[in-house]
Amino acid sequence: MNKLVPDAASAVADIPDNAVIMAGGFGLCGIPETLIFAIRDLGVKGLTFVSNNAGVDDFGLGVLLRTRQVKKMISSYVGENKEFERQFMSGELQVELCPQGTLAERIRAGGAGIPAFFTATGYGTVVADGKDTRWFDGRPYVMERSLYADFAIVKAWRADRHGNLQYRATARNFNPMMATAAKVTIAEVEELVDEIDADNVHTPGIFVQRLIVGKSYEKRIEKRTVLAPTGKE
Repeated sequence: MNKLVPDAASAVADIPDNAVIMAGGFGLCGIPETLIFAIRDLGVKGLTFVSNNAGVDDFGLGVLLRTRQVKKMISSYVGENKEFERQFMSGELQVELCPQGTLAERIRAGGAGIPAFFTATGYGTVVADGKDTRWFDGRPYVMERSLYADFAIVKAWRADRHGNLQYRATARNFNPMMATAAKVTIAEVEELVDEIDADNVHTPGIFVQRLIVGKSYEKRIEKRTVLAPTGKE
């Protein structure tokens, strides 16, 4: 089946207000840049995003925070976004902070059809407030519910028309597991090829419903630190 659609606007056109969306990426690495801008242009509101982070003020999911399209964030790290901080402190934005490993497992479990699991991470902290706790083999564990979304937007390096995806280097972060954990997965890629060798397929096409080819990726870096010149170069 050919999963390719004409453009990003077509790919996201049926995302409604108040949808739950998973967005791949780690920091600004491997984020679905094109699809994020398309959601901005669509103008839907009240969105809940499941993402490792909230981008920066003017890039990544920070774009949707600025346009007030995000109602809630379920994330691990949000320290690079001042607008996020402002909205959270003013009560405009709901936030569910989750340890990164737990967030990854909640998404993986959702894709695997596992409704909940127990982890020792967070026991005795506010992370465990209101959650079921059990003891196994003399150690306390916290029950965490899995995550499943209406839509997942992911970024891959290459794809074929059947939606088989191959990721490159660090961009293979939250993207593969998110692709399994939504009713509709929309993938954007840098290259479209005729075929991907089976050993290099990281996300099988059965998990992907729509596919677009993006253009002109910025691939920003949040922070770049270099040594001061020494004159010995």
